[in-house]
Amino acid sequence: MNISHSNKIFYWLISGCILISMMVVVGGITRLTRSGLSIVEWKPIEGIIPPLTNKDWTLEFEMYQKSPEFKFYNSHFTLNDFKQIYFWEYLHRLIGRIIGLVFIIPCVFFWMQNRFSKEMKIKVALILVGGVFQGFLGWFMVKSGLVKDPHVSHFRLAAHLITALLLIAYIYDCALFVKYQNAYKTTLKISFWIKMFFVLILFQITYGAFVAGLKAGLMYNNFPKMGDKWISTDVLYGLKNKRLMALIEVPAVIQLIHRILAFCCLIGAVFIWLKLKFEVHFLKKKMEVILFFILIQIVLGILTLLFAVPIYLGVIHQVIAILIVVLIVHLLFHTSRNCKHQQC
Repeated sequence: MNISHSNKIFYWLISGCILISMMVVVGGITRLTRSGLSIVEWKPIEGIIPPLTNKDWTLEFEMYQKSPEFKFYNSHFTLNDFKQIYFWEYLHRLIGRIIGLVFIIPCVFFWMQNRFSKEMKIKVALILVGGVFQGFLGWFMVKSGLVKDPHVSHFRLAAHLITALLLIAYIYDCALFVKYQNAYKTTLKISFWIKMFFVLILFQITYGAFVAGLKAGLMYNNFPKMGDKWISTDVLYGLKNKRLMALIEVPAVIQLIHRILAFCCLIGAVFIWLKLKFEVHFLKKKMEVILFFILIQIVLGILTLLFAVPIYLGVIHQVIAILIVVLIVHLLFHTSRNCKHQQC
């Protein structure tokens, strides 16, 4: 693969990372504005064209009026109210379709021009499978809120978010693989700890999705205590009655775990930074950037809680989470391959 071809493939993959990140952010706005259940049908092809006439809008609104969400929560909605929530869900799905085109069309071109190495063909195939699976999970999640209880499953929400972040991480790793194709494999001892730290970050983001799905951020809007206690009675009651299931089902317990994990992530980041400082000093600055954003993320998380999850703070909180994931992938790449670190 020559340099000009590798640059084109690199920017193609990076554009995919950016688009998927945009989709995650718009998905967060969709959730925060409670727009996710506004489109009750899944039309992969016809759905690309939004309602254009008053008749089309009326038909779409009539379908929404049959949904549990309208009956239980939004029975006061007018057509104009419906149009506002429809916009965000439509935009979310539109970006998904654009991502499909951005990946498939260049992919076919590069493949036919034999610009992928054998290893890269496997990676690209996995990306395409991951993209299709992500689309399925999106509909699977929405479908859970179109039944009797008009709430999407927080488990499906978490699965949808984590697979999106893993897809971003994998595509970014593939982009680095293309850019530094002459790098040779070399695993540093610190790589294990960074991988464990990455798992911890994903675990924290999973609990963030649980908090969002169960609207646990709307309770105990003070910090560091929960109400007037360090551990609320709801937490103790939930643990007593649901035991282990409380860890993934009780909103108060989930919020407490999310709080604790935030500081576990901070401790983990400091630990990695100290290891790099004394063992692999040329990577120290990269870890300092990650540590900085984790501190910012903790502050943002506290502010989001204190102000009862305003949309702008919720969105920024999600953007920083994506950025942290990408930065850790970048650091991991450096610990697994030798690629002239000062230039990477």
